[in-house]
Amino acid sequence: MELTHIEHLGIAVKSLDEAIPYYEGILGLKCYAIEEVADQKVRTAFFKIGQTKLELLESTSPEGTIAQFIEKRGEGIHHIAFATTSVKEALADAEAKGVRLIDKAPRKGAEGLNIAFLHPKSTMGVLTELCEKGDK
Repeated sequence: MELTHIEHLGIAVKSLDEAIPYYEGILGLKCYAIEEVADQKVRTAFFKIGQTKLELLESTSPEGTIAQFIEKRGEGIHHIAFATTSVKEALADAEAKGVRLIDKAPRKGAEGLNIAFLHPKSTMGVLTELCEKGDK
């Protein structure tokens, strides 16, 4: 598996409207994009700090994974995302090494990325996302 950098940290929030002012007003970051990913039942807001991004995640449905996460654990860090040159190859490598996969194949995520998740039961309790630039 060839990881190139931390792509982003995903942070579950109840409300983007309530969370964005903290990141902008207190931390001095600038929200550069808000996007809905309908099939994942989520709205996202992105901030950049250095080469890394923060992705705020707000559920658009009570049945969405972010709503369920907040119900069980409260707001906070949801996942870490690593950039890779090939999500498909990284998934195959992880599976060959006995890692439990959430996604068997890459799918489309926010910002046009191809993404896939590794199950936290195989990753020391940390939900891990693999990302690559789209159109691959």
